[in-house]
Amino acid sequence: MEKETDLEIFLREVGDIHPLKQTESVGLRATIEDSPGQRYRREIQEREVQEELWLSTDFVEPLGPEDILSFKRDGVQNGVFRKLRQGRYPVEATLDLHRRTVEEARSDVLRFIRRCARLDARSALISHGKGKRSDSYPVIKSFLAKWLPTIEEVIAFHSAQSFHGGTGSVYVMLRKSQKQKEINGKRFLNSR
Repeated sequence: MEKETDLEIFLREVGDIHPLKQTESVGLRATIEDSPGQRYRREIQEREVQEELWLSTDFVEPLGPEDILSFKRDGVQNGVFRKLRQGRYPVEATLDLHRRTVEEARSDVLRFIRRCARLDARSALISHGKGKRSDSYPVIKSFLAKWLPTIEEVIAFHSAQSFHGGTGSVYVMLRKSQKQKEINGKRFLNSR
């Protein structure tokens, strides 16, 4: 028996195959426009998913139970930051992260910050604990120190005064909403 060449094997296998007829029509469907509400909800959901992805739970620099958390974005006035550090802003919203896993805390923090921004809350208190029941270090506190500077709405934070939980809690100052900026602008113009 003769050994078949590759070409002969190929031709035998594809022998009954014929090219498809070419048509000029393309099978595209008309897209249906999303309503503004649907588009807004989808954008919010996509944004939250993206933010959860960059709020990493992989590695964190361990902090001590008594370490002070402190962060201020450029543009935040020193007097405003001093007042935050001293606990002189009214606490408009609170979040307790005690006994939460890192994953739960990450989701809770994002939802909390978004809700505060939506409700125009500017000053919040997050209780994270000192990790004294932990075998190693205050895990949630350490991750919170890593996450908060990466959240767009957070303009400053500092460990709380003892009457608000001390180094087991943190004051968080949030950016003004566009609505609040407009109100302040009108108030300023009317006072002239």
